[in-house]
Amino acid sequence: MEVVNVTEDADTFTCNAYLALGESPTLVDAGAMTGVTDVLRDHTDEIDRVVLTHQHGDHVSQLDAVLDEFDADLYAYADHPRRTHELAEGDTVTVGDETCDVVYTPGHADDHVSLVSDSSLFSGDVVVHDDGAFDDGSFGRTDMAGQSRERLIESIRDLLEQMPGTVEHMYSGHGSVFHGDVREVVERALERAERREPKYPDE
Repeated sequence: MEVVNVTEDADTFTCNAYLALGESPTLVDAGAMTGVTDVLRDHTDEIDRVVLTHQHGDHVSQLDAVLDEFDADLYAYADHPRRTHELAEGDTVTVGDETCDVVYTPGHADDHVSLVSDSSLFSGDVVVHDDGAFDDGSFGRTDMAGQSRERLIESIRDLLEQMPGTVEHMYSGHGSVFHGDVREVVERALERAERREPKYPDE
């Protein structure tokens, strides 16, 4: 399956927004980059659905623009005025050419979900490959109101339990895309989160 980070060249702060091409073009998160609809149009004339990992501003600021441009369905865990399909733990959703299981992974956000197929993980902000804090296995921040390190740790454990060993592509909300042994990356993120140390020195 071809997956494109359509916000890769953004000049402003945004999440990674992933366009999964194939039989059922799907956008995972809409991002906060002005002009993202133009980038999407460079790759496809239709998007069947937008799936949100969570509704923090850097993931949804351009959501209305994308939905207006492509008349796509909206899949989300938490309520949203434009939601057409509610996501819940144990649901499945098509992303491009793959069927993904929905895993409820709060801690960074109360409405956070991750998407897991036999070969891919769309992890949102619960786990990332690299960021300003750690390389090769990091975890979402939990130092802001409504966030919980303990709940995030539990979510990462749940993700490991439900993630097949065949997953070799990791598409996270920040940092770079990773191809390889995704389980090892997630396990390292868990180990670091379990230390309960501040992710950033000024936390």
